[in-house]
Amino acid sequence: MRPAVWAPRATSVSLRAPAHGDDSPMVVDAHGWWRSDVDLAPGERYGFVLDGGEPALPDPRSRRQPDGVHALSAVFDPGAHRWRDETWAGRPLAGAVVYELHVGTFTPEGTLDSAIARLDHLARLGIDFVELLPVNAFNGEWNWGYDGVGWFAVQESYGGPAAYQRFVDACHERGLGVIQDVVYNHLGPSGNYLPRFGPYLHDAHANTWGASVNLDGPDSDEVRRFILDDARMWFLDLHVDGLRLDAVHALVDHRATHLLEELASETDATSAALGRPLTLIAESDLNDPRMIRPRDEHGLGLTAQWSDDFHHALHVNLTGETTGYYADFAGMASLATVLERGFFHAGTFSSFRGRTHGRPIDLDRTPPWRLVTFAQDHDQIGNRATGDRLAATLDEAGIRLAALLALTSPGTPMLFMGEEWAASTPWQFFTSHPEPELGAATATGRIAEFARMGWDPAIVPDPQDPETFRRSKLDWREVDDGPGGAADPQGLHARTLEWYGRLIALRRELPALTDASFRSIAVEFDDDAGWLVLRRGSEGAASGPAPVAVAVNLGSTPVELPVGGEVRLATDDGVRGGGSLVLPPRSGAIVVGRVGG
Repeated sequence: MRPAVWAPRATSVSLRAPAHGDDSPMVVDAHGWWRSDVDLAPGERYGFVLDGGEPALPDPRSRRQPDGVHALSAVFDPGAHRWRDETWAGRPLAGAVVYELHVGTFTPEGTLDSAIARLDHLARLGIDFVELLPVNAFNGEWNWGYDGVGWFAVQESYGGPAAYQRFVDACHERGLGVIQDVVYNHLGPSGNYLPRFGPYLHDAHANTWGASVNLDGPDSDEVRRFILDDARMWFLDLHVDGLRLDAVHALVDHRATHLLEELASETDATSAALGRPLTLIAESDLNDPRMIRPRDEHGLGLTAQWSDDFHHALHVNLTGETTGYYADFAGMASLATVLERGFFHAGTFSSFRGRTHGRPIDLDRTPPWRLVTFAQDHDQIGNRATGDRLAATLDEAGIRLAALLALTSPGTPMLFMGEEWAASTPWQFFTSHPEPELGAATATGRIAEFARMGWDPAIVPDPQDPETFRRSKLDWREVDDGPGGAADPQGLHARTLEWYGRLIALRRELPALTDASFRSIAVEFDDDAGWLVLRRGSEGAASGPAPVAVAVNLGSTPVELPVGGEVRLATDDGVRGGGSLVLPPRSGAIVVGRVGG
């Protein structure tokens, strides 16, 4: 490899490559790119000396940081891996089930190689895509991944880029696609040397995490290319099947062609060249359907976006919690709205924001699978004061109801690691900033966030305490020991895992549960009695899939509903079908056939 770096702010750049002796000057072109004629072999360390200053800085496009984000980069040859996925044809997002995991807490070892040993568990469960929280290089040994500064590198404590290639290969071998969470809206607070090289950040714009990335100011062409090239790297060199784009509402871009549209266009071209589907999923706080509208219909052309509204409506109706941003979601009407229309806030007043929010989805043109829906995810657990999962609040009946509604929702369901067996371990906010002042500032900031939600700051664990990280690791004994074992004495984990598996299998078996039309969805509910019926598919049609009803009783008394047909799956042995459906308190069922009264 002959090193090159974009550094328009530098007046001189030298290559430091210890294996090749003294620093050697690099030559600049008219566009601010500095190049060297020194050939570096895989594994060799190197860095750039800007304007004679010390220390030498890592490559902004570094593929490996074996000694941390402050040290020299190392050459990595992505072509050295012998891929075994030549027959992998990929798969579309429509009809899929996604599983979100954090490498560092998924297994006791917290590495990509150790995660491979648990992939068979996901394949047996019926998962289609594994979605990894960010793995790009960050300072320290562990955090959530959103403080990354080396976008092209894989965190060394996870195993580095070679381990990542092995992980993707192992996923594809088992029929699992891989979606990688990437962060293009900000950089972490430690080890971000990009501003020393060029105008990567836009000081006039800021978001929650600091200065915004320069997407539309002077010299932003190269900054955008930096992001687009990073996306292509994941697809071409690491064979991922999709990217989850963190907090795209924080991308400040006033150009006629938004970065997201440009990214979608290049991803589609890469997909065509590879001959397999590639997916882009946005995390967006905007409730703006343009995110998932096709480009030829004046949208940005992303494949899908996360649906926090679905989570909030489901969470409130199951738990009764209405603090902070949950306040607007009280009552069955919120759940009915997200099931029938996707967004809850669609030009309606948001009390948490203190303003009108969102815009309606075009139900005739937008298939519901473009919304990724979930009962739990890393944010909604980890951003709670103690990182408590639903299983810490709900009884077994509630856990089953949460899974029933999430896995039969019109959207693309996503699980958070351990949810499938009601894991007892929390998932807390943890960091390992080597700088004490940064660690203290992070802890103070978290306490301020929790105060806005009305939570007691005294119960918030210290993010810098290594025990906070260790507590958040999954305890696989809860699965491995089996019902009656030391880690599952009551059999709750085994029963929950079986329940999730049955739901996912039935979701595949019944075409109505993956119907790609909002118009085939109807919801009835009674707030006072606490019941809701989600109807999917067209009744009375001469052909096509049999209609399905998903009925739940969240109330404290039995209800009889005019839902006829065969009960295919029920949360409770007390559910009775036939000419009508009888649901005991806090129970639910999937009914197939004549689902009307």
